[in-house]
Formats: sequence, structure tokens, C-alpha cells
Amino acid sequence: MNVVVIDDAQVNLVLMAALLGKLPDCTATCFLSPAEALEHSMREDPDLVIVDYMMPDMDGIEFIRRFRSHPARSQTPLLMVTADHEREVRYRALESGANDFLNKPLDRIEFTSRVKNMLFLRRSQVALANHARTLADEVRRATAEIYGRERETLNKLARAAEFRDPETGAHILRMAHYSALIARAMGLDADMEESLLIAAPMHDVGKLGTPDHILLKPGRLDPDELVIMRRHASIGHEILKDSASPYMQLAATIALTHHEKFDGSGYPNGLAGENIPLVGRIVAVADVFDALTSPRPYKPAWGLDQAQAFLVEGRNSHFDSVCVDALLGQWDQVLGIRARFQDEP
Repeated sequence: MNVVVIDDAQVNLVLMAALLGKLPDCTATCFLSPAEALEHSMREDPDLVIVDYMMPDMDGIEFIRRFRSHPARSQTPLLMVTADHEREVRYRALESGANDFLNKPLDRIEFTSRVKNMLFLRRSQVALANHARTLADEVRRATAEIYGRERETLNKLARAAEFRDPETGAHILRMAHYSALIARAMGLDADMEESLLIAAPMHDVGKLGTPDHILLKPGRLDPDELVIMRRHASIGHEILKDSASPYMQLAATIALTHHEKFDGSGYPNGLAGENIPLVGRIVAVADVFDALTSPRPYKPAWGLDQAQAFLVEGRNSHFDSVCVDALLGQWDQVLGIRARFQDEP
């Protein structure tokens, strides 16, 4: 236990330091100057402060006020040394944050007892704070494990959809990273960027409910087949929507809304403009851009210039212009993502 003692009389400091030295695991640091003691206490975090009232330049009450003004010193035990008859001083000291008093002239037994009480209080505070930190660490570990399991579940579902879909796993990785890139370029926070990386791959999980003869058809779908194919947005939402996981909830929103168009001509609900959730608008740009620039059984890959022109032409009709500009404004990073996540032969 580190005890700071402040008194403008050297003899008092010598006496208190001697008494403190007889206590186990107790070290005294003595100051004649309250200003120096205050600077030391702000820097070193003492376990107990003993301060005299009558001192030049800064009396004990002013010292207490300044000491307590530091948020990290609001609970540090503090004893004031006063004469027994100074009732008004004691009241002011209590209001300023003193915990207890020592009477002048100092009585060795009283001094030792009150110091022991204050140090016991300090040890209890430290033990409680350590226990709280331990609990907080355990909660963080448990929360991280839960989030890890949620990510694993999402990855498994995305993989399940991928095995049924002619689109590749590299497409899922690219469009997820494009989505996160758009979010970052739009100034969204790092949590949203991370959440999009985790949730965006689930955008087409509803294709698990699409019949093979439609999902795997190499040519264009006829109108009836197109109706069935478009149900995957609602199916994906139904699969994901009732989860308590925030990632699942975000993925459900993405699954339902990433085929909506800014002018209201999309599906399944014909939402328009900012009525389309932002994550749906972001993923729409990322998904379409990668689909255009990737080969499919029913089409060759578009060139990058052609895909760029399609996005620009679709600003404020198919796509939210802000999302389009965010992607195209980070072109070097777009190329980096394409190079990083290549389709397997």
C-alpha cells in the first residue's frame, strides 16, 4: 500500500512515516509542499492520502478539492489531520471528499487504527475492481465465442447456397468486400463495415428454395420461371429473419432488399429511394458489379469499362448514386479485391 503524507511540519512527517513503517506492506511518501504532493498523486495513484489542514499556499480542503476533481481519484481513501475543535473545517472537508479525520496532536493508537481501516477499504476497492475486470473479460470472451459461432453459422449457410448456385465462392467473397469498401467510402463506421463482410455473403441464401431446373438453367428464364426465381429474396428473408443475432438480422434485410431498384421497379416489394434499407442499396451495387464482370454458364464476363458504364447509367434508376460513386471512387481497391479473390478454374 502506497501512502502519501502531506504536512508543512517536518517533525509531523517524520512521526507519521515512522508509524506507517510499522504496518506490513506499507510505504510512505512524504511531502512538505501540497502542490508537489498533488502532482505526485495525479501521476502515481496512491492507496491512501493523509493531509494536514493548516498549510501555506494550499490548505488541506483545497488539496482535497483538487485531488477529487480527477475522475480516477474519486474513491481513493483520504484522511485529514485537524484539531478536534475545528468542527466547521471538518464539515467542509467532508463536503470536499474527506473520508475520515485524525486529531492533533496525533495519538499513535488512533493513527494506526484509522490508517488500517482506510487501507482495508482500499484493498476492498482494489479487489472489487479486479473482480469487475475479470467478469468483464469473461463476458467479452463469451460474447466473442457467440459471435464466432454466428459467423460460422452464416458461413455454413452461405456455403450451402453456394453449392447449389452456379455462382462461385469467389463471387461471394468479392461482393462482400465490395460492400464493405462502399460502406467505408460512404463514411460508415468500422462495425458496419465488418458486419457487411459477415452478412453480405448471405444475400442469395434463399436460392436454397429455388428448383434446380430454374436455378441451373443455362439460358434465359421464361416469365413463369422468372417469377419463381425472384422468390429467393423473400425465401432468404424467411430463413434468416427470426434470429436474435444482429448479423442474421442484417443478412435477412440484405436478402430481402438487394434486388430492389432505386426507381421502385425492383422486387420483391417495389421499394424506392431511401425506403430501400441502406445495406440493400450497398449490396445491390456490389452484387451486380461482380455478377457483370464474372463469367456465368449463360454469359461471358463483361469488361470493366462496360460494367462501369452500366453502373453509371443506372445511377438513381437501378442504383443509389451515392453507392455507385463510392465504389467507383475507390477503383484501385476494387482492382485489388478482384486480384485477391480469383475464381478457381
